[in-house]
Amino acid sequence: MNPQAKLLSITSLFLGSTITITSNHWVMAWTGLEINTLAILPLISKSHHPRAIEAATKYFLVQAAASALLLFSSMTNAWYIGQWDITQLTHPTSCLLLTTAISIKLGLVPFHFWFPEILQGTSLTTGLLLATALKFPPITLLLLTSPSLNPTLLTTMAVASAALGGWAGLNQTQTRKILAFSSISHLGWMTIILVYNPKLTLITFYLYCLMTIPIFLTLDTIKTLKLTTMSTAWTKIPSLTATLMLMLLSLAGLPPLTGFLPKWLIIQELIKQEMTPTATIIALLSLLGLFFYLRLAYCATITLPPNSINHMKQWQTNKSTKMLTATFITLSIMLLPLSPMIFAAP
Repeated sequence: MNPQAKLLSITSLFLGSTITITSNHWVMAWTGLEINTLAILPLISKSHHPRAIEAATKYFLVQAAASALLLFSSMTNAWYIGQWDITQLTHPTSCLLLTTAISIKLGLVPFHFWFPEILQGTSLTTGLLLATALKFPPITLLLLTSPSLNPTLLTTMAVASAALGGWAGLNQTQTRKILAFSSISHLGWMTIILVYNPKLTLITFYLYCLMTIPIFLTLDTIKTLKLTTMSTAWTKIPSLTATLMLMLLSLAGLPPLTGFLPKWLIIQELIKQEMTPTATIIALLSLLGLFFYLRLAYCATITLPPNSINHMKQWQTNKSTKMLTATFITLSIMLLPLSPMIFAAP
C-alpha cells in the first residue's frame, strides 16, 4: 500500500475517533463515525484479495446502516425533546434505536454476524484496529447515554454475547475468527455493567485492548493464521511463543494475570447490585472462552508437532522482539498488583 495513502487513512482514523469522543452534538458524533468507516476501508481491502474486497464491502454496508440508524435515533429525539445534545437522549424510542445502532457498530449479539467474517478477510494488523481502536468511539457514545438506556435489554444482550462468543469460538481453527469471538464475549462483559458502573466498562475496555494488542502483534510476528501452523511456529521465536500462552490465559481471565481484574470487579459490582444469578451465569459462560484459549495455548506451546520423516521444521529467526510488543506483553500479564490503585480512584 502507498505510504502516503496509509498515512492519510491512519490520520483520518485518529481524526474521526477524536471528533466522536469530544463532541456534544449528535451530528458531529455521526460525522466522526463516518470518517472512521471511510478511513478503515482502504486498510481492509489493501491486499486486493477477493476475500478482503468482500470484507470491505460487508463492513461498509453494515457500518453505513448502523450510522443511518444512529442519525435517525438522534433526529427522533430532537423531534420529540428538542435536544441535539448527546447526554440529553431521553426519548424511549430514540434510546432503543441508539442501542441497536451501537450494537451493530460494536458487533454485539444479535448483530454480531459481520465481525468474524470481516476479521477473517483482513490482515492481523487491520484486524487489531477493528477489534480495539474502532470500538472506542461507539463505546464512548454508550457511556455518555448510559443513564437513559434500558438495563434489561443491555443485560440480555450482554449475556447472549458472552454465551455466543464462547460457544461459537469452540469450533474454530482460524486464529482471527477465535479472536473475533473472544472480542464479542468481552463486549458482553463490558455491556452488562454499563448502566450500573460506566467507569468500570471503560476500565474493562482498556484492559481488553492491553491484552489483545500483544496477541495480535505476536501472531503477526510469527505469521500464524491457523491452529495447524501455530503448532509448528514454536521454533521461530520460542520465547515469544512461550509468553503467548500467558497472554491467552490472561485474556481468559485467570488469576494472577491482568485479565482477572476486570472480571473480578464486574462480578463484585453485579453482586452489589443484587444481580447474583446474572453474575453466576456470566462467570460460568466465561468457561467456554477458557476452553478455546487453552486450546490455543496448547497448540502454541505445550504440544509438539508429530515428527514424521517429511515434516519440515521452520527456521528460527534472529529477529528480536520489538520494544512495543514486549511492553504490551508485560502489561497484559502483570497489571493485577495495580488493582488497589483502581479501587482508590475516585
